[in-house]
Amino acid sequence: MAGSLRAEIPVTELLKDDPKNWGRWGPDDEVGGLNFLTSEEVLRGVQSVKQGKTFTLQIQMCHPKGDPVWPGRKDPVRINVMDKGHYMCGKGPVFPGHAEYADDVLFMYLQGSTQYDALGHVWCDDTLYNGYDARTTAGGMTKASVLPIAERGIVGRGILIDMARHRGKPWLERAETFSHEDLMAAAEKQGAKIEKHDILIIRTGWIGSYYKREKDEFYKDFMEPGLTYSKELVKWFHEMEIPNLVTDTIANEITADPVSGVVLPLHNALMRNLGVTFTEIAALDDLAEDCAKDGQWTFLYTAAPLKVVNGTGAPVNPVVIK
Repeated sequence: MAGSLRAEIPVTELLKDDPKNWGRWGPDDEVGGLNFLTSEEVLRGVQSVKQGKTFTLQIQMCHPKGDPVWPGRKDPVRINVMDKGHYMCGKGPVFPGHAEYADDVLFMYLQGSTQYDALGHVWCDDTLYNGYDARTTAGGMTKASVLPIAERGIVGRGILIDMARHRGKPWLERAETFSHEDLMAAAEKQGAKIEKHDILIIRTGWIGSYYKREKDEFYKDFMEPGLTYSKELVKWFHEMEIPNLVTDTIANEITADPVSGVVLPLHNALMRNLGVTFTEIAALDDLAEDCAKDGQWTFLYTAAPLKVVNGTGAPVNPVVIK
């Protein structure tokens, strides 16, 4: 995730004295803030179901226009390995009864679609979440991989904060920032309130904009909009015990901190230090449109990323029930 911007200070210096949740759930913990999602929190999420409406939050994979991915990564590639053409050429397998079939394969980055980051995906000072040695990532993550997150699953009360709508825009502009105070102001305007242990879902409109403009324009001078680092913001996440941050951007935060120049500091401040799970590249436009119509901004959020052993992340199709 290296960027071309040069940070003036090391990320460890930027985050000096920020809170950590290391050891909070024991020396072997690998799911971090998801520990906040107890059975009581699951039931609190269930109580948010009022209408029975469902929404899926994964972007389409192998879209004809291409898929939005972090610069340097490649789009997923789907290839047919068996279809009617093989039978027409006499190369398809013949079964008793003469049934035919199609088959295909998919080549992709595990973070090449809507996905969950492993808590050990990004680190600094040679140390992962919960104090694990960064050398445990060699050849495959044996600590803080996406597997424990996938085995556990994520269920709780979700709240959508529509920052783009709050600012009267179809999508936020390149490098546009917002803070936790902006989130609370937007929630109040929506008639909602961010509560402790909420799964925090933020719409910027950025991923939706990918499909409405030219690809070169989307990636030009790449700098996503998003949350920007401050010690107050990190303290707020810590006190609110936010288990999961979900956004419709590729990296859940502004690409480079506008003050320090550090690239993706919240990946270390929130994910590495606090154990906040990150869900990126979510499709939120349809959900946001419905929430604006009926005024219901809270709901049951459920997600189960793929169970990839030693994975740095995994694709996911979260389901929201209103």
